[in-house]
Amino acid sequence: MFLEPHFKGQRSGWIEVICGSMFSGKTEELIRRLKRAKIANQRVEIFKPRVDTRYDDVKVVSHDANYILSTPVASSSELLELTDGVNVVGVDEAQFFDEHLPEICQKLALRGIRVIVAGLDMDFRGKPFGPMPNLLAVAEYITKVHAICQHCGNLATHSYRLVTDGDTVVLGEKESYEPRCRTCYHMGNILDLQDKSSGSAQNKENAKERKLA
Repeated sequence: MFLEPHFKGQRSGWIEVICGSMFSGKTEELIRRLKRAKIANQRVEIFKPRVDTRYDDVKVVSHDANYILSTPVASSSELLELTDGVNVVGVDEAQFFDEHLPEICQKLALRGIRVIVAGLDMDFRGKPFGPMPNLLAVAEYITKVHAICQHCGNLATHSYRLVTDGDTVVLGEKESYEPRCRTCYHMGNILDLQDKSSGSAQNKENAKERKLA
C-alpha cells in the first residue's frame, strides 16, 4: 500500500501516478489517497475530464461505487486557475486530457502541491494512452495496479475491447471491455469464439438433461 512521503523542513510538491488497465482499481486508490488527505485537514481539489459522464457528471466514481466530488474540466489549463491555496490536487481519467497535462502537473508541483493522477497507461490497442507516458516520465512516485484476467486468472495488464469500434476513445464498462493478461490479450477474439462455443455446448447439454428429466 502506498504511504505518503514525509519531508523534513519546508514541504515540496510532487507528482504521483496511479496506472493500470481497466477494472484494476486505479480510481479506488485515487479516492483512498484523497480521502486520507481530507481527513488530515488538507485542502483537496479533484478534477475529471468533462467527457467522462459514465457514472456521474461531477463525481469521480470507482467500479465499486465509491465516489468523491470533483470538478469537470474541458482542458488541463483550467487546473491552474482552480487550485489557489490547495494542498492536494487529484486528477482522474488522465488519459482523456490534452497533451499539456504533464506540464500543468509539473507547474502545480512547483507550487508545492501534491498532485495525484490516475489513468489508463495503455489504450485498447496496447499503445501508450494520451499524456500518460509523459506523466509517468516526470512523476516522483508511480503505482501500477492490476486487474485479474477473466480468462486465465493471471494478472491483467491490458484492456481488451469487446465491441467493434476503431476509435481510440470509446467510453464503456463491462459491456465494452474486459481485463486480460498479455497472453490472452494477444489471442484476441479466438477466446471470444471459444467462450461462445463453450456456452453453446453447455446450453445444449442443459437442454438434453431437461428432456431426460
